[in-house]
Amino acid sequence: MTFSDSDNFTCNICGAICKRPTVPPGREAPSCPACESTVRLRSLVAMLSREMFGIEVALPDFPVLKGIRGMGMSDPPELAQRLAEKFSYINTFYHQEPRLDIAGSSPEQLLEHVGRYDFILSSEVLEHVAPPVERAFVNLNKLLKPDGLLLLTVPYRLDGRTTEHFPELYEYSLAAPGGRVALVNRRRDGSIEVFESLSFHGGDGSTLEMRMFSETPLKETLAAAGFTSTRIGREDFPEFGILHDGAWSLPLAGRKGTFRPPAAEIARAYGDVVKKGEDLARQIEERTKWALALKTEKEAALAAFQSTIAQDEEAARHIQHLEKNLHEVRAASAKIESSLWMKVGRKLGAA
Repeated sequence: MTFSDSDNFTCNICGAICKRPTVPPGREAPSCPACESTVRLRSLVAMLSREMFGIEVALPDFPVLKGIRGMGMSDPPELAQRLAEKFSYINTFYHQEPRLDIAGSSPEQLLEHVGRYDFILSSEVLEHVAPPVERAFVNLNKLLKPDGLLLLTVPYRLDGRTTEHFPELYEYSLAAPGGRVALVNRRRDGSIEVFESLSFHGGDGSTLEMRMFSETPLKETLAAAGFTSTRIGREDFPEFGILHDGAWSLPLAGRKGTFRPPAAEIARAYGDVVKKGEDLARQIEERTKWALALKTEKEAALAAFQSTIAQDEEAARHIQHLEKNLHEVRAASAKIESSLWMKVGRKLGAA
C-alpha cells in the first residue's frame, strides 16, 4: 500500500498538517516536521485515545482531565509536554531526575509510585532493562490503579521465544578495549564472560539492547505480571499518518482492569465544549449581523457611486452639446464676417 503524493495527514501529537510521504516511512523515521513524531509514537497516542474514549482523536483535541494520573518512561519532550497539558502527568527517566528504575530491586524507590497511575506509557524502554525483565512488568502492574492501563511499544518478532542476550547478567560494565565496546559480566558463580557485537539504540540513558521480544511470550509475560487482557494496535489511521509497514513491533495495551475516565470530569469537559460552541455560535451570529450591515452599507455606497457616475456622464454629454453649439455659432459668425455685404458695410461705414 502506498501514500498519495498530494495527500496530507494531521499529526495526532501536535496537530500539524503534514505532507504524506509517497511510501510508508517505517516506525522510527520522523515524519512530522513540526514535532518530529514517528509512526510508533503516533500509533501509541492513537491507542491511548481508543482505550480512554473509544475513538481515535488527536491529542490537542483531548479534553483536559486533570483527575487522570499518568506516567511516562523517557518520553520525548514534545509528547510529555502535551500529555501534561491534558492530564496529571509525570515523565520519568532512568538516567536523570525524576529517576525511576522500573527493574530495580529496591522497593523503596518504587514505593511512592505504587497504585498511583491510571495509565503508564512505555515506548522502546523494556528491551533495555536488565534481566529478569519479568520484574519490570510486575513493577509496572504495581504502579497502576486497579483499572489501570499499560501502553507500550517494544521491538518484537512474530514467532519464536524472547531472546535474552545476557541471560546471566549480574555485575557488569561496558569497556572499550581497542576502541570496540564490549560488555564484561561477572555471573553469580563468579565466572567472567565477555560479549561483543553489542546493539545500541538511539536515545539517552541506557540504550543497550538486552533482549529481542517475541509476540506470544510478550503477551504471556503481561498476563503473568497481572494484566487481565492485552490488545495489539494493528489498525492503520492514514488521517494521522499511521500506516504500519509490518505486522510486528506494534503498540500493545495491557489492561489491569477496565479503564473508565472519571465521569464527572468527562461531563465537565463536555460542558466546556458545549459552552465554547455556544460562545462560538454567538460570535458567528454577531459577525453575521455585522457582515450583513456592512453589505447593506456597501450596496448603498455602490448605488450612490453609480448615481454619481450617471450624473457625471449626463454632465459630460451636456458639455459636449454646448461645445458643439458654440462651435456652430463661431462657424456661423466667421461666415458672416467673411461675407460680401459685411465688406460693403464696413466700407460704407468707413466712408
